[in-house]
Amino acid sequence: MSPTPPVACTIAGTDSGGAAGVAADLTTFSALGVHGACVVTAVTAQDTLGVRAVHAVPPDVVAAQLDAVMEDLPVACVKTGMLGSPDVVRLVAARAAALPLVVDPVLVATSGAVLGGADVVGAYRDHLLPVATVVTPNLDEARTLTGLDGPAPDLARRLADLGTTVVLTGGADGIDWLARPGSPPEPVRHARVRTTNDHGTGCTFSAALAALVASSADRRVDVEVVGAAAEFTRARLVVGSDWRLGRGRGPVPHIALPARSTAPPHEMRNR
Repeated sequence: MSPTPPVACTIAGTDSGGAAGVAADLTTFSALGVHGACVVTAVTAQDTLGVRAVHAVPPDVVAAQLDAVMEDLPVACVKTGMLGSPDVVRLVAARAAALPLVVDPVLVATSGAVLGGADVVGAYRDHLLPVATVVTPNLDEARTLTGLDGPAPDLARRLADLGTTVVLTGGADGIDWLARPGSPPEPVRHARVRTTNDHGTGCTFSAALAALVASSADRRVDVEVVGAAAEFTRARLVVGSDWRLGRGRGPVPHIALPARSTAPPHEMRNR
């Protein structure tokens, strides 16, 4: 008999192309030995070329899904993706604040489609980021959330001043930045992968981080945990680097893990 797995819940939108959003989160959880629950915030018509349409799920239906998950399953970590409206941002901040909370502030799609306006950005800053365990913006999202332009470490530090740990991802030099309130940012270096099949990279990284947090005893987010999530994502990009799926930026693969990345989460953290 296998042991009961930990549970992580994603609160995010769908991607009809299967590359990002709930699809990326659930498959990443599964690959890392975590049972995935989901709360759908929006249904998107989306492919490798862009977002064609977005249908927001009403906040009361989002709340009902969240209640169904929380009242039945022992959720060890919550991960957010596209939330879409300030009402849903505030809802998540109120309902998930007591749990480890990984916030991927999905504001702009890979294609450039805007998925969250100024009101959503304000709700993130005022309500969700102050209760988050860790937030994982890319450089553009960090600029949007801070309203500033500047070097990545400075933006990470400014976001950390809101009271959360920050992992600013996607640096062109292969460096992510880990920042904690009151401490100088730390670089987390990783090898870069040359590929255009990168749709869903941010979702995959933040979902991997959530799975590692859910699987750990202390729920901490440190350089080792961030590095393990980055390595999982890098290995996924390698697998799909030669794929020919879609007419645009292809999906990050979530199948057939290479042998070097199949270790359980606690072993990945210790490498």
